[in-house]
Amino acid sequence: MKLLTDTAWMFMRYLRGLLRSPFIVLMTIVQPIFWMILFGQVFSSMVSIPGFTASSYMDYLGPGIVMMSTMMSGAYAGMGVLSDYKDGVLDRLLISPINRLALLLGSLLQDALTLTFQAALMAGVAFLLGASFSGGLLGIVQLILIAVLLGLAMAALSISLGLFVRKESSLTAAVSFATMPLLFLSEMFMPLQLVPRWVEAVARFNPLNWAVEAGREVLAAQPDWGLVLQHGCFLLVLFLAACLLVSRAFRQYQRSM
Repeated sequence: MKLLTDTAWMFMRYLRGLLRSPFIVLMTIVQPIFWMILFGQVFSSMVSIPGFTASSYMDYLGPGIVMMSTMMSGAYAGMGVLSDYKDGVLDRLLISPINRLALLLGSLLQDALTLTFQAALMAGVAFLLGASFSGGLLGIVQLILIAVLLGLAMAALSISLGLFVRKESSLTAAVSFATMPLLFLSEMFMPLQLVPRWVEAVARFNPLNWAVEAGREVLAAQPDWGLVLQHGCFLLVLFLAACLLVSRAFRQYQRSM
């Protein structure tokens, strides 16, 4: 019972902190929309390339942008922990009677709520820009769940990294360094059959690519459920491993206090 109470308290605390930073919320929404409009127009003629698997580039790009938006938001989740560290709040929380697991669960619940809203909004924008979702409402719900799982995995990794580096500039540099390769070493913009072999090989181990492929499948008229289940399991394992890493990072931080 105490865990639930502490988690709810931490959830509300993180949510209030987010609402006090409307510029950050706005940027996490505007940037993916900008990418969707820009790339949707610039690369719209790629559907005529032999071997391209979609009849509309927005159908192809839309799920990818949904995944990109939650991945990028999750990747900066560690900034909240670093803000608490810089203000001394994290130290006070760790010596308080609050359940240590609630610190992580409260943050992840707030991230899940934010990511769900963001993924639903991006899916709506893609629809307005011409994307057709053959999988219907159920497919859209599954798309959002996959996007949220990817975002939570990235959020847990980001919190872990933040606790290790303990500098906002270091975390920002690390996120920028890691996310750009993840974006372009995937089939978010182009099918893997049309890219160099080494890119295709690397993409097989890219969490963003797992999410993009699974997201496109659940929106298809006849999804490949085997692929969806496989990539969903990959993302779930990544999320659980990231949560274990967060726990270790918190323990290491406490020992250094």
